[in-house]
Amino acid sequence: MSEDPIATWFTLFNEIGIVNQLSSALLEAQLPKGMLRSHFSVLNHLIRVSDGRTPLELSRAFQVPKASMTHTLAGLEKAGFVALRPHPKDGRSKQVWLTEAGRAFRDDAVAALEADIEGLAAEIPTDEVAAALPFLTRLRKVMDSARDG
Repeated sequence: MSEDPIATWFTLFNEIGIVNQLSSALLEAQLPKGMLRSHFSVLNHLIRVSDGRTPLELSRAFQVPKASMTHTLAGLEKAGFVALRPHPKDGRSKQVWLTEAGRAFRDDAVAALEADIEGLAAEIPTDEVAAALPFLTRLRKVMDSARDG
């Protein structure tokens, strides 16, 4: 590996990008017709950070235009996976709440990946994956903080 720090960071981001593409393809292959990775990602995010977020908060978290997030949320609402309710403190805004169907859909999508994950685990020991997580979590937090700052 090059000792050039820029090249090293670029290689890291390049590998993460490729892994993202490949893992997205695995996920989308398991989703029902009409459901996209963006739908799953919003549900997963709401489970991870808690629901009750506004569409604007979600658009910022995903770094997409508010109109794009509104479209994604409309699809999730139509499927019965989220409920949009008036914000109790700001009548102009709404909050996004997961439904039981939304939680079940997310859990089913994760379960559908089991065979793919088992195949990966046969090639790469889970302890190696676990060892990489603290670094990746730290990188995400530093990048999130820089973006939000």
